[in-house]
This record gives sequence, C-alpha cells and structure tokens, in this order.
Amino acid sequence: MPFTPSPASLAGRRVLVPGGTGGVGEGVVSAFLDAGADVVVPTRSDERGTELRAALGHLGVSPLLHLPTHDYTSFIGADELGRQMTERLGGIDDVVVPVGGWWQGGPLTGIREDDWGAAFTGLATAHMALARAIVPRLSGLGAYTVVVGQSATFPVPGSGLVSMEQAALLMMQRVLAAETPDRRIHALVLGPVRTRFVDGEPEQVSAGEVGDVAIALSRAADVPSRAVPLGSSGEARALVTELTQTA
Repeated sequence: MPFTPSPASLAGRRVLVPGGTGGVGEGVVSAFLDAGADVVVPTRSDERGTELRAALGHLGVSPLLHLPTHDYTSFIGADELGRQMTERLGGIDDVVVPVGGWWQGGPLTGIREDDWGAAFTGLATAHMALARAIVPRLSGLGAYTVVVGQSATFPVPGSGLVSMEQAALLMMQRVLAAETPDRRIHALVLGPVRTRFVDGEPEQVSAGEVGDVAIALSRAADVPSRAVPLGSSGEARALVTELTQTA
C-alpha cells in the first residue's frame, strides 16, 4: 500500500524554497503546496519557472505558488529576496534549501581554479548568503532546513570538492543552531534520491518523501535543531510517522 503521510493543513504558512526547480526541490515544493502553504520559488529564468509549473500539474497553476525571477546567490541578492518576501507575504515561516550540484572532476591535487569556484566557493556562498539573510527574518513558527548529500559525511574520491562543500554546510547548520537557539535549524542528509529526472531504485527516498519529512519537521515544534539522515524510503516514512505523533 502506498505511504500517505497524515494530512495536515499548512494554510497561511509562508515557505521559501531556493533550488525548488531542481529534482529534489520539486518534491519539496509539491508537498508544501499540497498542504496549503504559500510557496515562493525564486528562479533565475522564466523558463525554469514555466517548466516547474508544468511538472507540478494542477498544483502548478495554484495561486499559492510564487515564482519570482531573482538571483539569490550573492549576499545582496539573498538579502533583497528576504526583504521582498517579507514585504509581500508579511513574513517567512519555513525555508527548505535544496541548492546544490555534483562535480566529478578528479583528485583534489588536479583541480583548477574554476572548479574550486563552481563546486565549492559558489555553492557555499549561495548557502551562506541565504542563511544570513533569511534566518534573522524567520517568524519562529517553522524551521530552516538545509538539504545536503551523504557525501558530507565520507570522502568520495574524484568528487572531493562536493564532499568538502557539503561538510561545510553541515557545520553551518550546527553553528546556526548554536547561535540562534530560538530557531529550529535542521539538515536533511540524503542518500540517492528518486526524482523526475532520476528513476533510481524503489528503496531509495523519493523527492516527495523529502518534502514530507521537511513538513513533518516544520510542524514538530518541540523537536530541536538536528541533522536527519535519510538513506532510504523506509527511513523517511518512519521519521514522518514519528514526527507526526509528536507534533
């Protein structure tokens, strides 16, 4: 029998999903929209927004979906995004950040400067820009959730820049949690994910299940900041059940 998380309305919640046009992000956006939340997905091109609307089906035409064209990858851009969202929607309750990418360019001793900029500096800067701009603006109702891969926890030869950048994000989550104890700052540590772009195996976590876990963490107000491993679909389902019972 397909797994269906307990229905819970998030009507009135204001949710920001940078990276929401990607495979994992699409699942997060769909889950929050299906729960009734207002979801803002900044895109750097109108084409990406149009593609996301089509992929979301009936949810893609929902008035709850907002697709501003905006570059949030710099400190100035992220701060402007936070200001605009606060002004237009009145605040920010939840943030899920599935911003990332993959790089397989060989050993660290052979990387070029442009590899360093694209696979480490660029992504780390985008995450830092978003965190510094958005965390202080959070209402405290929901959570700020960073999405990273399992490569953050072990070395991947030939893809070391990815492991290094993802490990940095895990430490960023820990530092933010320590510095802002009045906010819930989570990290979802993902194994391989089934998305619209990658079929994967049935036991792997799906993009929709990542969204279900993000919603469950948002609603579980008594659950403090934590890093959550999601290595399989079974782990995701069990965690949603556990968090739903505590919410």
